[in-house]
Amino acid sequence: MNYVKTGWALLPPIIAIICALKTKEVYLSLFIGIISGTLLLSQFDIIKGMDLLFDTFIQCLSQASHISILLFLVMLGIVVTLMSKSGGSQAYGKFAKKKIKSSKQSLFATFLLGVFIFIDDYFNCLTVGNVMSKVTDEFKVSRSMLAYIIDSTAAPICIIAPISSWAAAVSGYTSGDGFQLFLNTIPFNLYALLTIVMVCYVIYSEFHIGKMKEHEAAAKMGDVHYGMNPYDDKEDEVQKDGQMLDLVLPVFILIVSCMIGMIYTGGFFSGENLITAFSQCDASKGLVYGTFFTLICMFVLYLSRKVLSYDEFVECIPEGFKTMVPSILILVLAWVLGDLVSNQLKAGAFVYQMLQSASISTAILPGCLFIVGAGLSFSTGTSWGTFAILIPMATSLFPEGSNMLVISISSILAGAVCGDHISPISDTTIMASTGAKCHHLHHVTTQLPYALIVALACIVGYLFAGFTQNLLLTLCSAFFTLVIIIGGIRIYQNHIVND
Repeated sequence: MNYVKTGWALLPPIIAIICALKTKEVYLSLFIGIISGTLLLSQFDIIKGMDLLFDTFIQCLSQASHISILLFLVMLGIVVTLMSKSGGSQAYGKFAKKKIKSSKQSLFATFLLGVFIFIDDYFNCLTVGNVMSKVTDEFKVSRSMLAYIIDSTAAPICIIAPISSWAAAVSGYTSGDGFQLFLNTIPFNLYALLTIVMVCYVIYSEFHIGKMKEHEAAAKMGDVHYGMNPYDDKEDEVQKDGQMLDLVLPVFILIVSCMIGMIYTGGFFSGENLITAFSQCDASKGLVYGTFFTLICMFVLYLSRKVLSYDEFVECIPEGFKTMVPSILILVLAWVLGDLVSNQLKAGAFVYQMLQSASISTAILPGCLFIVGAGLSFSTGTSWGTFAILIPMATSLFPEGSNMLVISISSILAGAVCGDHISPISDTTIMASTGAKCHHLHHVTTQLPYALIVALACIVGYLFAGFTQNLLLTLCSAFFTLVIIIGGIRIYQNHIVND
């Protein structure tokens, strides 16, 4: 039996996700999902399955973009370790503690920093988490809440930022003036907009539901990791009485140099304009360039001022590498599983054929595309892959420049980001866990209820969008649905407390 382009293609990620949620063990669960995928592809021939398994690992690890991301992770780990070793992180924590007076203020500061760093989701997750974790710890905020704020200001912000690696990707999947089409989708990107609203409400009102309520209660008692911390915290020990400059200046250099690195790979210094340079940049390579330049600047900054000795600087290199080992392992396994499901079992092609053969009314198509996009992104762990599968279908259904084309592509983008946001095997979710140094499954289970609430509001909004094609009615219907759901949960919580 041939399992390619059939419903069986979705089985490996489902197995991996169920195992992870059941056992609370990520590495083995992902590997079991990979094994099931290779068995399907080899039609349960164990020898062929073993060959396919190793070939897929080698193929994933030999891809230039994957190598760049791994290099970026390792170098960023070294940057963070250096900032901590120099005492810069501790100095920033002391400064922030004087300026920030409550847990709400610490989370709003995290939110604003996440919005500010909009050029790339990986960069966003790791930078915001490492800068703000000390501050939120001071006010007994759980790492799960920190990870939720980070994740909600990564992909949801990048997907509505005109100058970002995500805008470049989306523009590349569309025909005609892809960048203008992307700009037109921003007001209709309900998941991104409502996620921002939800985050602000969660911070302001301390809206804690599901597992997050337990994690926040434990944090108030001093256990911000909820009993499980898979990360090596040696770099978190106070090493020196440092200065805030030793953190702020490297972070500033990192942001600027990564942006310059991205536009450099897009040809900005070869005559391309800024928008074109971003639209055709190699984001992963640009991040490597920026982080490498930051390391050089830190070497000069720290050694010239005798903040660190040469030996201390060198010691931070293997220490920084070690801090990133857990996320590198999860990320590599997620890439291999995603490659098996998307490229070899062709789950996307199966979904595409199902949509083409289904007789779906044009009016309800945006809502359906949101659900399908979320499901596909959740199963494969990649929103960009979902863009590549579904956007060409939308462009073939509606004429260029039509309102329904904009709404349909918006629903695809929103659905893909939603699925990416809640998927345990999504690279962005993994990065958010890494940035916050939060146990990965803690982050997934605590974030899920908030994302699902927003997703339900989006489905209603896209149904209104399909029938009315009116932006104001679409936004109002989605927003009021969000308010009604939150209100219902609040009433239920109060009822439980009173009982």
